[in-house]
Amino acid sequence: MSSSLKKPATDVARHFDRLVPIEHHHVNFQDGFWKSWSETVRKTTVPTQHMRLGEEGFLEVLDFDKPPAPLARPIQPSGLSMQHFFDSDFGKWIEAASYTLKNTANAELEAQIDAIVEKLEQGQMEDGYLNSWFIRREPDKRWTNLRDLHEMYSMGHLLEGAVAYYEATGKRRFLDVMIRAVDHIGATFGSEPGQLRGYDAHEEIELALVKLYRITKDPRHLKLATYFINERGQIPSYYDEEARLRGEDPADYVYKTYAYSQAHRPVREQSQVVGHAVRAMYLFSAMTDLAHENDDPTLKQACDRLFDNLTSRQLYVTGGLGPSASNEGFTREYDLPNETAYAETCAAVALGFWSHRMAQIDLDAKFTDALETVLFNGALSGISRDGEHYFYENVLESHGQHRRWKWHYCPCCPTNIARMITSLGQYFYSGKAEELAVHLYGANTAELDLGNTYLRLKQETLYPWDGDVRIQLGLTWQAEFSIRLRIPGWCRSWTISINGVPLDADGIVEKGYATIRRSWADGDEIRLSFDMPVERLYAHPAVGEDADRVALKRGPVVYCIEETDIGMEPQRLRLSASGLIEARFDQELLGGAVVLEGEAMEAQVEDWKAGLYRNSPAAFRPRRFKAIPYHLWANRDAGAMQVWLAER
Repeated sequence: MSSSLKKPATDVARHFDRLVPIEHHHVNFQDGFWKSWSETVRKTTVPTQHMRLGEEGFLEVLDFDKPPAPLARPIQPSGLSMQHFFDSDFGKWIEAASYTLKNTANAELEAQIDAIVEKLEQGQMEDGYLNSWFIRREPDKRWTNLRDLHEMYSMGHLLEGAVAYYEATGKRRFLDVMIRAVDHIGATFGSEPGQLRGYDAHEEIELALVKLYRITKDPRHLKLATYFINERGQIPSYYDEEARLRGEDPADYVYKTYAYSQAHRPVREQSQVVGHAVRAMYLFSAMTDLAHENDDPTLKQACDRLFDNLTSRQLYVTGGLGPSASNEGFTREYDLPNETAYAETCAAVALGFWSHRMAQIDLDAKFTDALETVLFNGALSGISRDGEHYFYENVLESHGQHRRWKWHYCPCCPTNIARMITSLGQYFYSGKAEELAVHLYGANTAELDLGNTYLRLKQETLYPWDGDVRIQLGLTWQAEFSIRLRIPGWCRSWTISINGVPLDADGIVEKGYATIRRSWADGDEIRLSFDMPVERLYAHPAVGEDADRVALKRGPVVYCIEETDIGMEPQRLRLSASGLIEARFDQELLGGAVVLEGEAMEAQVEDWKAGLYRNSPAAFRPRRFKAIPYHLWANRDAGAMQVWLAER
């Protein structure tokens, strides 16, 4: 049974009672920091990713009318092949490509998507089931291992791609395919007699279902997402039951605990972020969506606890998360190793998704501060400046062994960072009737409807390299409404003026947002100035890896030192605790960026001779250093890198 479909809202004024993000295509990056990144991803990243999907055998899995080819990714000891979830990768690619189509027509790109959609439709089973692995290789084993094999995870990413493609083109074919798949999932899983009480161990379908609900308004889609969230972690565990049905002992589970997939207890009882980092962020994103849609304070309270646990005890200074490769996730609080940091790009991207969702329910700058940190550091580091090389892990220290790759054995990260950048506009502004929230700063133009007026907004700024922001308002007529301007958490001193008149900042800031309500007129101008000194950051004493070390940050940008800039491994440097560090714009650095320079001390090794140890410490001599934005590292010559620097 297909769902009826209502035209998606095109402006925030349709949601009078709550903040709604501006649609990404209503924000245009015509200048500034994000212009070149957006253009690179549209012109280079999206096309080359489609090429890689073909070269690596991903698209071959959709040849349903042919015998399966040999596995491109062998079965691992856990019983999982990366090929089990190939569908998710071209689902995310379709989503990213669709976001670019919303802004820029591209017949070739649209034809590539349509070709994938045609194969998916042809391969879909009569009952709506859609997963290339099981349809082609193990049709008798579908829905027998939700714990390990990512069936609904893959369908969820296909669903997100279908929603984005429909919104970009108006074409219903892919959306109808995925609605049939959702109908099948809804008939199979639930708490009614004859249904399976299961849920996918890799969260994703839940937030995809909310996206679907927002365009169909079909309550079944919201109900199904709610079921999956409420069922997660219930005792006895569904995963134990299905393992026994497969003839396996649940105790043999390779990860030993269902905390790996956040299924160790019901979601409302969780207070510490555990397990696989990407899964956790997708789960919390869905919980936040449902707290919003269902007006459920219990889910919001759980998300608040988990967000505070993550950001106060388990988050890298770059916005990276998940220190361990063994579970692609969390270990213990304050465990933040640098050289072995996993900090998967997907996890940082997903933290951005979650933080942004939290800010729509509770307009608190702590959420958008986390989003900004991710955007300028831990997520952006996952893609190269040329737009076609990537990182899976985002370490904070290297001796030269970490280099970017064109494609990965498990290439979930390239398409994830691509879909974030291609939809970047939605993160800048939110609105509701008579209220505009400005979350992020960067040169752009935007258009939105606040109910009582149509607003055209223009930001002029060199942010993040400079803290001066000029916001010009274009209005169809004079109107009274509120503008809420985020004051970044990193900023210690700031000013606001309106039409050249300084504003008294006392009493106007709540939860990190300065609120200005007045009657606005066409041509009004807001000026913000955020002081951007170079700051030294120190880690909590429980983070043993960073004892006696300092990280450098200016504005929202975290810095690192690369061997290519100083001619030796930065591990030999010692920064003076009182040494002057200056910022300057380097036009020659990868398209231009602010770099930091100052005096340091270099440990001498010439007199150390052949021994590994001796009774006296190394002597030091003065030398200059240069630090670059962390997101730009590993774009030049191979060599060592360090974020946390020794200080003396």
